[in-house]
Amino acid sequence: MTADTIALTELLEKGAETDLLREMLSFMVHRLMDAEVSQLCGAGHGERSPERTNQRNGTRSRPWDTRAGRLDVRIPKLRHGSYFPSFLEPRRTAERALAAVIQEAYVHGVSTRSVDDLVKALGLEGVSKSEVSRICAELDGQVAAFRNRPIEGDWPYLWIDATYVKTREAGRVVSTAVIIAVGVNTDGRREVLGLATGPSEAETFWTDFLRSLTRRGLRGVKLVISDAHEGLKAAAAKTLRATWQRCRVHFMRNALAYVGATQRPMVIALLKTIFAQPDRAAAQAQWRDVTDRLRGQFPKLAAFLEAAEADVLAYMDFPKTHWSKLHSTNPLERLNAEVKRRCDVVGIFPNDAAVIRLVGALLMEQNDEWAVQRRYMPLEALAPMGNTELVKLPAVAA
Repeated sequence: MTADTIALTELLEKGAETDLLREMLSFMVHRLMDAEVSQLCGAGHGERSPERTNQRNGTRSRPWDTRAGRLDVRIPKLRHGSYFPSFLEPRRTAERALAAVIQEAYVHGVSTRSVDDLVKALGLEGVSKSEVSRICAELDGQVAAFRNRPIEGDWPYLWIDATYVKTREAGRVVSTAVIIAVGVNTDGRREVLGLATGPSEAETFWTDFLRSLTRRGLRGVKLVISDAHEGLKAAAAKTLRATWQRCRVHFMRNALAYVGATQRPMVIALLKTIFAQPDRAAAQAQWRDVTDRLRGQFPKLAAFLEAAEADVLAYMDFPKTHWSKLHSTNPLERLNAEVKRRCDVVGIFPNDAAVIRLVGALLMEQNDEWAVQRRYMPLEALAPMGNTELVKLPAVAA
């Protein structure tokens, strides 16, 4: 105890030479870990005692981000079993969800060799069904609250995209669509508004999904941006009465399927001239000119262009400062890539609930990050797009 007091006194005397708060916090947490390990071992460090039940076996470093800065925490290791400090969170929410999904697959006997290896690397051997159920129930409650939270305000822009994962259903491995909806409100803030899974992307599925958003309060949608889903296009017009924007990136890929590899650079260059125009009228004129130039050599491509014109240029009816974010589903690409990366680790999900658990936890984290970032779109052009009328109060007499 005297040695600890002297060490703490030395920290206080350092003053301006070090970050005092960070040093004091580091001092305290290492003493706390030492006390916890001593209790587990039944004896202090280097102490000879007949009551000792375990021994220390070195340390492992772990960074810990605190309000005082990042600390390098040296966590003691034990010769038998493991130790983790009670004051540290073992994993972030999404990482805990990933562990829970892997545990569930492992317990139900549907894991692959790679998942077994990952389970061992995470130290999850010998996990019980009751422990899995407890972890999953805790995460499911958090994700359900996030998915069902009220949606407030007006949301002029809505991006929707789907990715596919493998799940087990009645003894078969099937492909399941994971739908993510992201919106921007009239304050220029971006949020994850919806998450759902389904066996297909039929109009009935899209209608149910969009109606679930409107029941939670979604309103004021002017433009829905997505890939070429006819079911979504019909559902958006019926449920939200919003314009549909066909993702330009996906449109370019579909257009290039009508030409050979050697002609693709020429076709890409021609199509890009359309999107370089300053306004909708000029873009439409250029679209028709490009279509006529390609008609003789690529009649099927020309027919495809004629049918897609209105949907691909829909974003040009909105403020020009927003065009770069409205013409495609690119704002969702990084999010989808992270979802795929996490899902690829699992491989085959045991059920849809496990998909919602993992993807929902990841979306919760992403939503929190967006909440503290700067506005996604400039406020000036968004404010007039809201449907909610401002209430003007009379001036108060002096």
